[in-house]
Amino acid sequence: MKIFIADKYPEAHLERFKQLGCAVTYNPTVKAEELAKLIPGHKILVVRSKQVTGETLKAGDELALVLRAGAGVNTIDVKTASALGIFVTNCPGKNSIAVAELVFALLLSIDRRIADSTAALRAHQWNKKEFSKADGIFGKTLGVIGVGSIGREVIIRAQAFGLKVIAWSRSLTPAQAEQLGVGHCADVDDLFRRADIVTLHLALKPETRRLVTAARLALMRPNAILINTARGEVVDQAALQVALATRKIRAGLDVFDPEPAEGTAAFTDPILDLPNLCGTHHIGASTEQAQEAIAEEAFRIVEIFLKTGEAINCVNLAKRTPAKWQLVVRHYDRVGVLASVLDVIRRANINVEEVRNIVFDGAAAASCRIQLNAEPGAEVLSAITNGNPDIIGLEAIKLGN
Repeated sequence: MKIFIADKYPEAHLERFKQLGCAVTYNPTVKAEELAKLIPGHKILVVRSKQVTGETLKAGDELALVLRAGAGVNTIDVKTASALGIFVTNCPGKNSIAVAELVFALLLSIDRRIADSTAALRAHQWNKKEFSKADGIFGKTLGVIGVGSIGREVIIRAQAFGLKVIAWSRSLTPAQAEQLGVGHCADVDDLFRRADIVTLHLALKPETRRLVTAARLALMRPNAILINTARGEVVDQAALQVALATRKIRAGLDVFDPEPAEGTAAFTDPILDLPNLCGTHHIGASTEQAQEAIAEEAFRIVEIFLKTGEAINCVNLAKRTPAKWQLVVRHYDRVGVLASVLDVIRRANINVEEVRNIVFDGAAAASCRIQLNAEPGAEVLSAITNGNPDIIGLEAIKLGN
C-alpha cells in the first residue's frame, strides 16, 4: 500500500504509517501541478493546503482515498473525485481551538495596533502617545457567523472576555442559541447591523461564497471589525478593500481571495497596504497542538481504511441516492445466496444503489437490504425465491424519497 504525503507532516507520524505496512512517499515541497505525474501507483493521497486537481485525480490509477489533514476540502476537486469513486475525507474539529485563539489574537492586535506598535519599536521609535489609542473590547457585541466546532470555541472565549455574543447560522434555532448563551439573529443582515465585531466561521460552499457583500459591509457600525479566519472567498474582497479605504471599519484577515497557493511566494494584493488591516498568512490551524491532533486523526482514518475499507469523515458520499425501492432479503448465511439474488436483479436491468448485509448472532442467518433504482416486480421477486431454499423471507418496500 503506497501513501503520498504532499505537505509538511510530523515525522513521528510518518513512521507510524510505515508501521502499518505502508510505503510512504513524503514530498512536502511538491508543486500542485507536479502531482499528476507522481501520483500513479499510490492508493492514498494526504494533503494539507495543496491543490488536488481533477487532472491529478484522473492520473491516480490506484487512488482510492484523498485525505485532507485539516477541515475544509475546497482545495480538492471533490466533484471529480466522486465521479471516479475516490473517497475524500477530512479531520473536522481538530483545529478548532487553534483557529479560535487566532481570532482573538487578530481582534486584540487590531484594537491595540500591536503590529504597528512592534514595527515602530523595531524602527527604534518610541511613540506612547500614538499607541495609547484603543477602544477596548469589553462589553462590545461580537457577531459569530457559523456555530460549528470553531464558532463554539470562539463563543466560549468571547464570554470570558466579557463580550456580548450574538450568532447566526442556517441551522441555529433560538433554543440552541439560548443553550449556547448567545443572542439569536434572524438573518445575516441583522447580525451585521447589531455587531461591533463580526467573525466568520463558515465552510466554503456555493451558498457561502461572497456571503459578505458590499451591502452587508455598509451595515457595519463605524469602527467595527470584521475577522475572517474561514476562507477568503466567503468575503467579496474587492468590496472589503473599498470599505476599509473609505469607511471607518477595520479587518483582521487570516485568509484572502486570492492568496498564494504555495507556502512561500510574493503577495502584492493592494488590500495589504491599508493601515486598518491586520493580517496573517493562513495559519489558523498552524499550532503544534492542532497539527498533532490533526496528524493523530489522519492516522486513525488511514488505519481504519486499510483494515476495514471504511472511509470515516467522508465528505463526498451521496446524502440521497436515486434508490426508489428497498429489497429486504432474510437468508441463511451461506455461499452464493446474495450472488444469486444480485444476478436476478441484474438480468431485470435494475441498478443496485446500496447494499448492506447484517449477520445475526451465531452466523446462521442474515438480513440484507438492497436499495434499487426501480421496482422489483412480481416476476423478479418470484425469480429470486424460486429454487433458492436459502431465502427465508423477501419483501419489497417503496422508499419515501
